[in-house]
Amino acid sequence: MGSFICKRSFQSLISLIVLVMLVFFLARLTGSPADLYLPQDASAAVRHDFNEQMGFNDPLYVQFVGFMVGLLHLDMGQSLQFSRPALDVVLQAFPTTLMLAAVTMPLVLLISIVTGSLAAYKPGGIFDRLASFISLLGAATPNFWVAIVGVLVFAVTLRLLPTSGTGTPLHWVLPVAVLTLRPTGVLVQVVRTSMMTALSAAYIKTARAKGVSSRAIVFVHALRNGLLPVITVASDQAAGIVNGAVIVETVFGFPGIGKLMIDSVLLRDFTVIQAAVLVTALAVFVINILVDITYALVDPRIRYN
Repeated sequence: MGSFICKRSFQSLISLIVLVMLVFFLARLTGSPADLYLPQDASAAVRHDFNEQMGFNDPLYVQFVGFMVGLLHLDMGQSLQFSRPALDVVLQAFPTTLMLAAVTMPLVLLISIVTGSLAAYKPGGIFDRLASFISLLGAATPNFWVAIVGVLVFAVTLRLLPTSGTGTPLHWVLPVAVLTLRPTGVLVQVVRTSMMTALSAAYIKTARAKGVSSRAIVFVHALRNGLLPVITVASDQAAGIVNGAVIVETVFGFPGIGKLMIDSVLLRDFTVIQAAVLVTALAVFVINILVDITYALVDPRIRYN
């Protein structure tokens, strides 16, 4: 197990380095920060001094080497918009995004496992058809559209929920609901398919012949054997929730890493963009490694091989 985790960590490190390189060079294609942080009538000399002070006059390869050297010391540079270390700005915003994902993912798993299992127990029934229709609709609906409609209906028209912010628990209802919809729709279909396969196995027929209750058959015997495909897709959806927070946080004004990243792109704050992508990628890689460990805990065959 230890060697496997080390191997996966090394592969993640290579992917992380490639990602950081792409973000570093692509961010600078958006233009010069001097166009945003200096007056429009600023002279060429003022622009030159600004770029010289910030290091933007150096060749790109020199800037990249300086960035990598700083990264080794956990120094990702100063934020132009906050005048603070970029990593500090990102780490201050990231807990909000993690909390949003931590609230959303358990809801997704609970709703998906219960709904998908019950739908698989009687395929073709009324509940199965209704669950399949709603889940497919949820999986196909874009987050940004649901977020805007949610604000229009529940915040503007009915005035039941606030439009933005994080002041009270009510502020979390719409963002969590929007983030829950799409991954739940995907996972319900995965759980349903996996459980239908598990419920058709011979050991399930034996359990029924012995008089085991339907609840125990579905949620004890069949569920554990049908969990591996669910874990695979759930890990992708968990990473998608972190990435999808960019849209949700922007629409609802959530002070998380998603909104920070969008603002930084618009303001050409390169150091914050790089730090935000790096921290988010690290979180996704950690999730993937935890999923691999979960595989081994759920299925002993993987652990022994």
